[in-house]
Amino acid sequence: MPVKGMDNITASQAKARTNEKDVQFVDVRTPHEYKANHSKKFKNIPLGELPKRMNDLDKNKEVVVICQSGMRSAKAAKLLKKQGFEKVTNIKGGMNAW
Repeated sequence: MPVKGMDNITASQAKARTNEKDVQFVDVRTPHEYKANHSKKFKNIPLGELPKRMNDLDKNKEVVVICQSGMRSAKAAKLLKKQGFEKVTNIKGGMNAW
């Protein structure tokens, strides 16, 4: 079920955007998953820690979220939208598609 104001992009679209300055890239997988395979541009904030660590993110900048398959990042995106983040983008297929 799509969330109002949340965009979905493909992994290749996300890769093309990794040099943008006004975008925050967040990986919501566990530290173990993150350590095994991640993109350097992504900050690891596990989904379970996200409610406590939202202050690590700037509400005025776009947040692009990724997980392993796209399910946890969609939950994270929903959570961020509810907390007032204006522009939230989920990477479809997650690291499986990366």
